[in-house]
Amino acid sequence: MNFTDMLRAATAQHGSLLCVGLDPEPARFPAGMQGDARKIYDFCAAVVDATADLVCAFKPQIAYFAAHGAEEQLERLMQHMRSNAPQVPVILDAKRGDIGATAEQYAKEAFERYGADAVTLSPFMGFDSIAPYLAYRGKGAFLLCRTSNPGGDDLQNQRLASVAGQPLLYEHLASLAQGPWNRNGQLGLVVGATYPQEIERVRSLAPTLPLLIPGVGAQGGDAAAAVRAGLRSDAPIIVNSSRAILYAGDGADFAGAARAQALRMRALLQAARR
Repeated sequence: MNFTDMLRAATAQHGSLLCVGLDPEPARFPAGMQGDARKIYDFCAAVVDATADLVCAFKPQIAYFAAHGAEEQLERLMQHMRSNAPQVPVILDAKRGDIGATAEQYAKEAFERYGADAVTLSPFMGFDSIAPYLAYRGKGAFLLCRTSNPGGDDLQNQRLASVAGQPLLYEHLASLAQGPWNRNGQLGLVVGATYPQEIERVRSLAPTLPLLIPGVGAQGGDAAAAVRAGLRSDAPIIVNSSRAILYAGDGADFAGAARAQALRMRALLQAARR
């Protein structure tokens, strides 16, 4: 199956719009693991196993692994998810944004080295920074569109006087992703949960694209408002929560605490869905 098919199947099978973000911080690990970067795989694999039947996707953030020289642990984790949760698509959160041969290498890293089903990208350098990823048919690519951080206003919320109708930059990007850039039906958009009105605007401009919605939980986004703004019957959404689930407990049963928090978040999203 391609990425979108996997996403729809996992959403239906698990009754879930929830994505668990895997952002391991050894300083926040439970006793017995705390401060030990060698335990990144063990920590993340335990959370994966505890939540795999509750989610529509997993999203490992590559920087949290690379900062500790733990790329090999990320490879092991990707293999673990493939073996133990093959029905759940994996989005590699890398936010790459380069061109030419460099972009080709980043695409190879995401899809061949790590075996991700989708990747997050920065589209600032234009379509030729996206094209190498689309050469991997069936893989997904989520473009940063309207992000959850306050500084997103610096560029994303500026008007483009040179484009007909003078859309905001994020609006123009949504239109490009829905239209001429989406050559193989592989694109999605990243829109932050902290801006539900703008999620709704993105959805109106990109009515069929999957939306990856970070910013709930620790970042304060309203999960229910995000679902109401972005979900449509023919267009999937993925609502990501990372720290609120990963660090729900700091004891020996940290994975059980993560599962309990994931159950609560899934129920909240399902209530909004109804």
